[in-house]
Amino acid sequence: MIRTHGLCVRVASTSCAIVGAFFLPVLFLAVQSVEAQTDQSETANEANSDATEVVAMIDSSGDDWKLLGPSDFANVNCKEDTWQWKDDTLVCNGNCLGGFRTNSEYRNFEMVIEWKHLTKAGNSGLFVWAPKDVLDSLKPGALPQGIEIQILDHGYAEQYEKSQGKKSDWFTTHGDVFPCGVATMKPFEPAAPNGKRSFPNAEHSKGFGEWNHYYIRAINGEVRLWVNGHEVAGGNECKPDSGFICLEAEGAPIEFRNIKVRVLP
Repeated sequence: MIRTHGLCVRVASTSCAIVGAFFLPVLFLAVQSVEAQTDQSETANEANSDATEVVAMIDSSGDDWKLLGPSDFANVNCKEDTWQWKDDTLVCNGNCLGGFRTNSEYRNFEMVIEWKHLTKAGNSGLFVWAPKDVLDSLKPGALPQGIEIQILDHGYAEQYEKSQGKKSDWFTTHGDVFPCGVATMKPFEPAAPNGKRSFPNAEHSKGFGEWNHYYIRAINGEVRLWVNGHEVAGGNECKPDSGFICLEAEGAPIEFRNIKVRVLP
């Protein structure tokens, strides 16, 4: 583990790399030989004997990170019992569609959040830079707007393939990033065929009943997403580029924990 600019990083790699070099603070990744780790070597050899991979796990233990709790969120347009805190875990029972936003607005920030779907084919999301005027006017049953970071269980894709007889070409279950409603964004490649979504460059999401770790950077109109330690998707030229962080209720139970935010210049 190394610490730089208040970030702690765990790395498994056979080569040195710098992740997110475009941004400040710069995140340096330490290097560890795969051959020196027997179990890692076996796993890597099974996938590709010649492949190397950098894995960054940001644990948010550095300076200036704030753990968000009940006093940091407000219901947008959900039922009164949709969102409940149980100790340090935020539980959405999925009894409606709507949003649950931060009390503060953000422009440049990074955050970590862990999530776990409680049912197969569960659907949810996290919005960055959700505009105040849109959230304030959302009617019951309406979904938030902004740059959405998809939180979708693999069973959703399985159901789609079964009903449509083909794989989806407009969504994945491994961390899509895309604009919703009034928001706009230029997606990073690989992009969806319609050019609207940034598809993940690799598949790292776990299935329902398992915890997933998201690390998100949103700086100067650019969003980047890491899924379980791997940078997978994002976009730039985002509008708006400031607003609320908003969690989504979309008809399925889901839990969130370790929601932390660090404000950046």
